Amino acid sequence: MGAPFPGMDPFLEEPSGWTSVHHRLISVISDTLIEQVAPHFSVSIEERVYITDDDTPAMRQSIAPDIFLVQRPAPPPPQSTAIATITPATIIERLPASLEVRDRYITIYDRRNRELVTIIEILSPWNKARGTRGNREFLSKRTAVFSTDTHWIEIDLLRAGERPEEVASQSDYYVLLRRGNAGSRLEVWYIDLRDPLPRISVPLRALHADIVLDLQAAFTLLYNRAHYAEDIDYTRPVPPPALRPADAAWVAQSITQWQNNSKHL
Repeated sequence: MGAPFPGMDPFLEEPSGWTSVHHRLISVISDTLIEQVAPHFSVSIEERVYITDDDTPAMRQSIAPDIFLVQRPAPPPPQSTAIATITPATIIERLPASLEVRDRYITIYDRRNRELVTIIEILSPWNKARGTRGNREFLSKRTAVFSTDTHWIEIDLLRAGERPEEVASQSDYYVLLRRGNAGSRLEVWYIDLRDPLPRISVPLRALHADIVLDLQAAFTLLYNRAHYAEDIDYTRPVPPPALRPADAAWVAQSITQWQNNSKHL
């Protein structure tokens, strides 16, 4: 059974579940690219590792719960006459003040000389939260790449969080391409909640034409592989930020129609 919406599913934007969506989407996209860039280029999945800051408890909470409570039954009374200790019924485990985050992204390399050609970043809540280490490191990397001839693609399928000034407040989602030889010129695909995800250009090196990445096809494959239709509770509210009234009504109508259609399958 397919998704209720023609493009991005806003219910998947929940920060606590985004890691799974992020990993699966990266896997699908990288597999799609490999088929198109071989044999001249190779595709890798790499990661940026950092420690979350103590001053961002809300973001830490979205990545992992702060406290785990584990209930254990009381053991049977000891048979010996020696003094026995009593095992507590509840064990509380607190996470350390900082938490390691692994943020994955896609790279394309020239197979001949291992030169980095293209970087594809799929944004996450922890690199969109203002003032966090993840946000600072992401923006620093972005600035550094913009000064090179490496192509840069960023895909933002999260309505919440900070956005670079070039694309702020323009749409619900977006894809940005900065070609390594284009100076400050940016190509942007603006996407709203009701839109299908676009087919975007992925540039390589001279003498090689752009390849096309069909984001909607990748997302549909991800959604079906993960069986999100069965896992998502569509009776719950859409994760923040709140939808515009017209969009909220459209989401509710789309879910109702989807549920009615699924009964006839």
